[in-house]
Amino acid sequence: MQKPLRNTRVLDLTNVLAGPFCCHQLAHMGAEVIKVETPGTGDLARQLGADAELNQRLMGVSFLAQNPGKQSITINLKHAHGKEIFRKLVRSADVVVENFRPGVMDRLGLGYETLKQDNPRLIYCAISGFGQDGPLAELPAYDQIIQGMSGVMSITGNPQTAPYRVGYPVSDTIGGLTAAFAVAASLADHQRTEGYFIDVSMLEATLATMGWVVSNHLIAGRAPVPMGNENMTASPSGTFRTGDGLLNIAANKQEQFEAVCRVVGKPELATDERFAQRQARLANRAALTAALEAELASKAATEWWPLLNEAGVPAGPVLSVPDTLAHPQVRDRGMIGEFADAPGVGRDIRVVRTGFKLNREAPAVDTPPPELGQHTRAILGSLGYSDADIDQLSQERAI
Repeated sequence: MQKPLRNTRVLDLTNVLAGPFCCHQLAHMGAEVIKVETPGTGDLARQLGADAELNQRLMGVSFLAQNPGKQSITINLKHAHGKEIFRKLVRSADVVVENFRPGVMDRLGLGYETLKQDNPRLIYCAISGFGQDGPLAELPAYDQIIQGMSGVMSITGNPQTAPYRVGYPVSDTIGGLTAAFAVAASLADHQRTEGYFIDVSMLEATLATMGWVVSNHLIAGRAPVPMGNENMTASPSGTFRTGDGLLNIAANKQEQFEAVCRVVGKPELATDERFAQRQARLANRAALTAALEAELASKAATEWWPLLNEAGVPAGPVLSVPDTLAHPQVRDRGMIGEFADAPGVGRDIRVVRTGFKLNREAPAVDTPPPELGQHTRAILGSLGYSDADIDQLSQERAI
């Protein structure tokens, strides 16, 4: 596959999720990603995940998930010779991505204003919880903190259970995707004569994905509220109980609502004045849900959703993660990558790739997640360091 970022070198200084996820996307698009890690410990994600033994080996599942296709070099950025090595790397790079707190790189003497002296066309992407300025800029922030402060938790769950955290690190992931988009867009400016400084705020990136919810407040003056599995814009649109299992129905158009009524054997609901029009259905949502669930109780969700789909109504079962991964729609489209006998892991591993295809093929990387410092010697050798130099740097704890 010809990949669009095949001639791009990215220095990944990031930890845990938002930054590694950003560089994970770039690696799958063909970028050469060099992960710059702290000697001895590396990315904190190396110690995170459901397999305690892998955590002890510094190959935690959380690390394995976001770092295939990358190289790993260990550099002590607090050591004078470590700084020198990093600046040499920057001269050969197109992109630097970091997710330290604002000001950390400047205090190390490796901030954007310094690095652009080495590489005037450098694209420098800083990912942080709140952005590089503002009253909260220097505060620490993990995904759950951002979910709470962005308003996501306030509208997740139903009125009895909210606020609830989304079941995966959604703000970290959105921050990483936003950063990858901004980096790729900057790289597309082939005529640039100077670099770009990209400031990604996880808080703002999360808010940007909440468009309809936020706009109802900004434009219509309506404060968002938790609605559980219901759709704020349409009814019947949400999760419904059946004779066996939950069923998602999204009848957002008038003709889809009428089709639901026919499929469940209650065409008269479509002319009932409580439900005949969109606004009436929203006002009488509970009554409509009860009427539909009384009919849906006659069959399992697995029987209902094909019938609804055939009638032109978007519908589907509520699956577990293992069930989704095993489904041929996911399994057979190249979404899952596999590495045999991955180094440092001692067994085969499977990881998710990206959510798109290029020229009908799922982008993949060729190499498994790296062991800590696995490529240090090779990368330093490419910068002109001899074996003796590298041994000396190791003794000095610069690498």
